Amino acid sequence: MSQQNLEPLDVERLREDFPILEREFDGQPLVYLDNAATTQTADPVVDAMSDYYRRYNANVHRGIHHLSQEASIAYEEAHDRVADFIGAGGREEVVFTKNTTEAENLVAHSWGLEELGPGDEIVLTEMEHHASLVTWQQIGKRTGADVKYIRIDENGRLDMDHARELVTDDTAMLSAVHVSNTLGTVNPVSELVDLAHDHDALAFIDGAQAVPNRPVDVEAIDADFYAFSGHKMAGPTGIGVLYGKEELLEEMQPYLYGGDMITKVTFEDSTWNELPWKFEAGTPQIAEAIGLVAAIDYLEGIGMERIEAHERELARYAYEQLSAHSDVEIYGPEPGPDRGGLVGFNLEGVHAHDLASIMNDYAVAIRAGDHCTQPLHDKLGVAASARASFYIYNTREEIDALVDAIDSARQLFA
Repeated sequence: MSQQNLEPLDVERLREDFPILEREFDGQPLVYLDNAATTQTADPVVDAMSDYYRRYNANVHRGIHHLSQEASIAYEEAHDRVADFIGAGGREEVVFTKNTTEAENLVAHSWGLEELGPGDEIVLTEMEHHASLVTWQQIGKRTGADVKYIRIDENGRLDMDHARELVTDDTAMLSAVHVSNTLGTVNPVSELVDLAHDHDALAFIDGAQAVPNRPVDVEAIDADFYAFSGHKMAGPTGIGVLYGKEELLEEMQPYLYGGDMITKVTFEDSTWNELPWKFEAGTPQIAEAIGLVAAIDYLEGIGMERIEAHERELARYAYEQLSAHSDVEIYGPEPGPDRGGLVGFNLEGVHAHDLASIMNDYAVAIRAGDHCTQPLHDKLGVAASARASFYIYNTREEIDALVDAIDSARQLFA
């Protein structure tokens, strides 16, 4: 079914699951447009986590009593549920981390420090989040591997001709963001993964801005590693997911050491637990894993295709409303299949931080700054940008409120 034929979201009904959206500031209703940073948490998620704390709060894999058994089953089955959600082969390929950043660091340290050396190349994109860029940059410095960057064109899309020039038989890892958190660009990740594999390189995809709002099948993409975070998909903070192909995770050394990730410990040496527990040292994010499952159930109940269509429509509407003003510069592609649900922009003569402050006076919450993409902003020739990002509970009327608040800022700085 095409997105044009999908039943639209009942946004007013969905908003009832997010009581925070009822807040007002100085008599003005909250307009929350900072979803690329963190989405609001759905009531069913809060209820699931509260139920754990109230009814079966216990540590996992450490007790034979009823509470520990119930918690252990819920935690283990959370891996199964996530694997099903993203199309992974099973729980062995799903590692829970704190966030996408930790997932990136896990692979960079456990695989990168062992496998990379002088003469090897790491290929990134110019639109990478610092979670990817800084991590691989520093791993390159420690191992002697060279780091190269795929250019973006004037429309904020990847220059795939340049990508094909950069990725060679010396490339060991290609790490790319699925959807840019600054430009909104949806990258051709399957094509990038195929390009890496054509040269016997691995591919890591940062899906923090993709998994929350579109169907993602990691096996169809064929990524070697894929990562995302719970707090960007109506779920809790403090939990992220690293997907890795089982054969790669089996070969990698643990990133953290301690309890639960071991099989046997002596004074001389230790052996590691089976996957995925080998990479989950210490007491894990039990409540957060349960909350993540509730978020997945909630989103799939809505329909990932419908969520993608809703975000795309809001992005199109925001792009049209903002681009109608000649003093607004918008970054990234025009509306279409390769733009996600956010719009980065600047208002001529107004610093992005000042603009966000004025927005706040009207209870409109947007992001301002470099969005953890400083090199990209250098490439764009701006110190900072404003960003409005959308999710399942946002409406056209809220975009109108954004535009009205921008008009007020325009008049204030005239």
